[in-house]
Amino acid sequence: MKSSERSDVMKHSNADAASFSGSSSEDLSVSNSSLRSALMTRSLEFPDRTSFRNFRGEDGEMDDSSTTVSNISSPIYSSESVITSWLKGDLLGRGSFGPVYEGISGDGDFFAVKEVSLLEYGSQAQECIQELEREISLLSQLQHQNIVRYRGTAKDGSNLYIFLELVTQGSLLKLYQRYQLPNSVVSTYTRQILDGLKYLHGEGFIHRDIKCANVLVDASGAVKLADFGLAKVSQLNNIKSCKGTPFWLAPEVINPKRANAYGSSADIWSLGCTVLEMLTRQFPYSHLEYPYQALLRIGRGELPDIPDTLSLDARDFIIKCLKVNPEERPTAAELLNHPFASSGSSWKSGSPLASP
Repeated sequence: MKSSERSDVMKHSNADAASFSGSSSEDLSVSNSSLRSALMTRSLEFPDRTSFRNFRGEDGEMDDSSTTVSNISSPIYSSESVITSWLKGDLLGRGSFGPVYEGISGDGDFFAVKEVSLLEYGSQAQECIQELEREISLLSQLQHQNIVRYRGTAKDGSNLYIFLELVTQGSLLKLYQRYQLPNSVVSTYTRQILDGLKYLHGEGFIHRDIKCANVLVDASGAVKLADFGLAKVSQLNNIKSCKGTPFWLAPEVINPKRANAYGSSADIWSLGCTVLEMLTRQFPYSHLEYPYQALLRIGRGELPDIPDTLSLDARDFIIKCLKVNPEERPTAAELLNHPFASSGSSWKSGSPLASP
């Protein structure tokens, strides 16, 4: 692979490898050019560290670079504390429908806010609103320590604001770029992801975009599943649309010939890829130049490379997640009993993490 091409691939990964949306009626006989031109949407990713904007300058006056939003409409869905007046701070990243900023409320409470400009969507604004309403409706129903908390929604002119829990340390993607995470830490994070997925699947939902960029970590080490822009209700494995991020998609999602529809086991495949990503510090199929090449291989049932250098428990966990037949994959509840998911409990907080 040429160095310039490798650079493009890494940029693709480090900028939240874009989400793929294809047609459920098309299988892998579709041309490469069609795959390359498939709709790409970005997924939520936060920077390596959250920085707080200094809202007041040296003279004590309010910094003009911050934005005050007040007297906005009541939240579409109520939350624990209604946010009616707040300041917009630093850009944290980009979500499924727009930029995500840090915010501070009138009583000094910090949160994340996803800003959606409906004008940017033009004729597709109504479709965008419907997608957002589905995401908001889903988030408002979820209450779990391993899922990012929904704080409310408001509208100001043509902008829609979705308030979310602020998770200060950013995504697992940024974390493993800073640290070589030891097995025990990856195990601890994996167990929390499984707890979140067990709850989510038990509530009848599928995330459909599990990857390190969509898993956030707070200062205490608590893991939060984030960006539910692609999440959907699962009713007896009846989902047919091909949506997600190419390198983490399950075979049955890409190739409808493998199954008439898919369900929560698709998240388990993505989890296996995510654990592999944390341990190797590379996204799955990273040796390939383009996402469509990964789609073709996954659709044929080819697994990503699993290095022999990984621990036996880690390899076994990943392989169990990456069963090509979705019916052979364990559930999140079953994986919580796997040795790899419980080995992190023996990690001592005084043990130093290796720097990259």
